[in-house]
Amino acid sequence: MTEIPRQRCAWAGSDPLYQNYHDLEWGGPVHDDRLLFEFLILEGAQAGLSWITILRKRAAYRTAFAGFDPQQVARFGEADLARLLADSGLVRNRLKLASAISNARSFLAVQDEFGSFDAYLWRFVDGTPRQNAWRSLSEVPATTATSDALSRDLKRRGFNFVGGTICYAFMQAVGMVNDHTFDCFRWSELGGTLP
Repeated sequence: MTEIPRQRCAWAGSDPLYQNYHDLEWGGPVHDDRLLFEFLILEGAQAGLSWITILRKRAAYRTAFAGFDPQQVARFGEADLARLLADSGLVRNRLKLASAISNARSFLAVQDEFGSFDAYLWRFVDGTPRQNAWRSLSEVPATTATSDALSRDLKRRGFNFVGGTICYAFMQAVGMVNDHTFDCFRWSELGGTLP
């Protein structure tokens, strides 16, 4: 008997790496600070590029950025920045790499103020993922009032590469919003229900 393939969001395509990311990670609520830091750095690196490009470089980023330990990254200096710029496994954009280091310092300041980055972040959605019911990718917004508010607040706290579009992609990735289309098997797994 042939197994019927599961319906996925159209963006997952046919690349196994993309499908695995879609099936196991994207949109699942994240409350681990290290993983939140990872997604924040990767979303900033993605600006102007395709997400599959970043997924293919993710292992190199994990190695180069000390397993996304914000305390270690916050201590990176000029020699570390030079090392990152020479690493062909990364997106070698000086502004993006330097911002990852400065963002680590801002990330630690947020942890100090709120007890965790998780506590800071999830208050933007009152601690509960927003459930959407999109029929197609064309309906999914690039930004929302919430992502714009998060962007403004992060910038006020010294973060870079956190515009409204990047923040919305981050919110989607870490499950603050369920933006799987409602025909996708992950939509209902993550709490989506039709009215």
